[in-house]
Amino acid sequence: MFLKLTQHGEANGSLVEVLDFKALIDPFATTVEARIHGGEELQDPHHFEKAELSFPSGEALPRCWIDSHYRD
Repeated sequence: MFLKLTQHGEANGSLVEVLDFKALIDPFATTVEARIHGGEELQDPHHFEKAELSFPSGEALPRCWIDSHYRD
């Protein structure tokens, strides 16, 4: 799955390929392992804060993916 970086310095607006989908949908995980998708070479994986990610359309991630108290 590809998401867009929204607040990450010079990589702002870049697409990242999520490598750990379980962490992405886990509301108790604050980071997700992904790699920046740019250029021709495969980039090394990094951990990104979920707060820095959105869908490529610009839509925010679902609250149930980022907030463990989403039912409150």
